[in-house]
Formats: sequence, C-alpha cells, structure tokens
Amino acid sequence: MADAGGWSTIESDEGVFTSLIETLGVKDVQFEELISLDADTIRSLSPVYGVIFLFKWTREATGAGAEAPLDGTYDPNATENGLFFAAQTIQNACGTQAILSVILNHDPAPTPIELGPELRSFKDFTTGFPPELRGEALSNSEAIRSAHNAFAKASPFADETARPPDEENAADVYHFIAYTPVNGTLYELDGLQPHPISHGPCDSAAFPEKVIEVLQKRIARYPAGETAFNLMAVVRDPRVHAREIGDTETLEREERKRAAWQWENTLRRWNFVGFIGEMMKGVVRMKDGQDPSGKAYEEWVEAAKKETRKKLEMRR
Repeated sequence: MADAGGWSTIESDEGVFTSLIETLGVKDVQFEELISLDADTIRSLSPVYGVIFLFKWTREATGAGAEAPLDGTYDPNATENGLFFAAQTIQNACGTQAILSVILNHDPAPTPIELGPELRSFKDFTTGFPPELRGEALSNSEAIRSAHNAFAKASPFADETARPPDEENAADVYHFIAYTPVNGTLYELDGLQPHPISHGPCDSAAFPEKVIEVLQKRIARYPAGETAFNLMAVVRDPRVHAREIGDTETLEREERKRAAWQWENTLRRWNFVGFIGEMMKGVVRMKDGQDPSGKAYEEWVEAAKKETRKKLEMRR
C-alpha cells in the first residue's frame, strides 16, 4: 500500500462513525456497537444496512496471497452489476472505506440512504471506475479525508520507540471490512482483496443469521481466547421511527446518547498538554510555598519517580 498520505488513524467507535458520516452529509443513519455475535440483536435494530468488522490482521487468518478466499468466492462481475467496491490504496483509510462500502451500496430502494451532495457526487463521478481507480479517487478526496481526520485523536508526542512494520515483533495490525447484502447476495467488501467476496444468496431478512454464520467461521480461524474483534451495525437512526410513532422515551434516550457522543468527540479534537503543563506548574508553586527550602518538593518528585519505575518493572 502507499504511504498514509495525510490520513490519520480513527477509533472503532459508534459515536465517531456516526458523526463522520453526518459530517459528509449522510442523513438518518447511525452506528450501533454489537457486544455479542447474536442474530436477534441485529434483527432488533432493523433496518440494518450492514456491519463493520474490525479484527487483528494476520496472514494465516486472512489467507493473504491465496488464489481464492478462505470463505466464499470472488465475484469479479459484482461491480458491473452496480456494486460499489474500491481497492484500498491508503493504510489508515480502511475504517472510512469500510463505512462507505456499506453507505454507498444502499442509496437505492427498498430502504434508501440519503447520501448528501458530497458522497452523491463522489459516487456518480466514480461510476464505471475499476476498483483500483475508485480506491485512488477515494484516497485523493479532500472532503472525505478532512472529515476522516477530524476524528483522529490529538497526539503531540512522537513515539521514537515505535518499530517499522517489517521489523521483528512489530505491533499488531488491525483492519476494517464491511459485510452487506446487495442485489440479493451477501458480500464481504475488503479493499485488500482483489474482488468483492460473495457468501451466497441473502436478502435483508436473512442478513442477521447469514452474517453471524460467516463471522463465526472467520473468528474460529484465530487461536482460542482471541478477543481482539469489534463489530458495528449500520442502522437507520432510531430517532426517525421514534418521532413517527411518538415514542418520547426512545427519543430522549437517543438524544442523550448523541449529546454524550458530541462531548466525547470534542475531547478527541483537543490537545490537553498545555493545560496539564500549567496545572503542574501550579502544583510546583504550591509545593514551593509550603516548603521554601524545597526539600518536601524534592521528596515528592523522588516518590513519583519510584512509583513510575515500579509500574514499568511490573509491565516488563
């Protein structure tokens, strides 16, 4: 893959994903984190447009380099039948790419997603493009990149101890993919694969059972006890139906959830290093005022150093 090209890493978080697509102009769509692999839970969120799956990428579990996928079959003709599929050309864009793989495949009936002018223009512009060119167009979209990067965590420090990906004992790599029913077929949309992967016939009614079955097979390829997975459902905003039927309890609950998401996303955008620095200066002034000789302050610093060393030793 190419260099990150200005794309930051974003969290797998329902509030982040929901705010991201709303920033791009998508209407009445929300993300819900799924705690368990349970078809009834997915069905209770109906209508469900698809799911976003985050997992630890390993060559063995993903079948990288194989001529055929470990589950399902490649469908090289899917894009000719109207499926939106883009190859992944930028590493850090995989979260947003998986989201768009669901959103951009559900703008027609029966339960259409209102894309908004930005994504509508992007989809229309890339219609007929091969997956590689669609991936390049997505990676070079300033509007999509800006919306994506708006939800990156502020990080003022550079980790000089980080190892390059090809070094021994490199950090774990995580990857986002999408599962969604399109044209009566359950598709796995992974930008690292050469084609969309078909998992057989599937409509919206059969999607909960079908996708859980596929995910269980995938997770079974990992060692027992592996828990580094996250599953997010792409659903219709519950507030829409709540307003239609006058369900004030659901509406109030969802509004509180949205307010919490907004607060959390605001915190993600801020860099608190300056505030922490000023707070520490205040603590130092307070310590100096209590003990002009500075002895108590020095003891306090030494105690903090010992506690830090103790924690590091425990981690090792």
